[in-house]
Amino acid sequence: MVNADRTGPEREHILSREERIREIQSFNLLSDVFMSVALKDVPACQHILRILTGIDDLKVKEVRTQYTISRIKTHSVRLDVLAETGRGKLYHIEIQRKDEIDPPKRIRYNGSLIDAEFLAKGMKYESLPDRIHFYISERDIYHCGKAIYPIEKELGGTGLPYDDGVHIFFVNAAADDGSRVAKLMKYFKTADPDDDSEGELSKRVRYLKREEGGVDIMCEVSERIMERGRKIGEEQGRKIGEEYGRKIGEEQGRKIAGAVGESLEQVKSWLAGAKPAN
Repeated sequence: MVNADRTGPEREHILSREERIREIQSFNLLSDVFMSVALKDVPACQHILRILTGIDDLKVKEVRTQYTISRIKTHSVRLDVLAETGRGKLYHIEIQRKDEIDPPKRIRYNGSLIDAEFLAKGMKYESLPDRIHFYISERDIYHCGKAIYPIEKELGGTGLPYDDGVHIFFVNAAADDGSRVAKLMKYFKTADPDDDSEGELSKRVRYLKREEGGVDIMCEVSERIMERGRKIGEEQGRKIGEEYGRKIGEEQGRKIAGAVGESLEQVKSWLAGAKPAN
């Protein structure tokens, strides 16, 4: 017989899991975390890319999500979704919900690191794979009423295309221009597990939100996010505390320096345990 009056850590764990499951139901595909988990599934990722590119027979070979490119001396990046096709083309899907100050330069920098990652030492430049970047935002940042904006490059005044293998598309979930991309973006905003309209993507969403194995995956991801958030919060709190302590120390040091007629540097040396200068 199940004891309905369970208390203590076991009961707390059950409530915590129930809360996580409720949270999972509220996730949509404009959450970079949920999208990254959903698009680990190759058929789901392939479905999205076929719609965004208009290439009905596009085949995805491999998908990497939350893929980190680390740099020691420069800014590292974490890519939401990086997919590779059998023809060697790279597709980067990025979700941005907040207002980015300069999306084009963000794309430029991220793209440069992707290029560096996939051009091994000794390889020729022509070996660089084509890179297609989809920047998906919640708002229509260009305010022209289109669901997708391709960036087109050409030799000035000639009409001839300039093809360096980099293709950029700005996609948004705000503008409904009646296109197939706009329909996909509507689904992104709901990620309704009862909506079967998006084929393999719908199957993946339903699995993650409704089926036991998928819910377990999302609960584990949720726990990792909470733990990462806790650690970040602790680190930020420590830095704020140190900065606050430094400012208080500086203020106290100035008061002491003024009272004894010495320099702030001299007072700091006293407080640090150094002997006063003769």
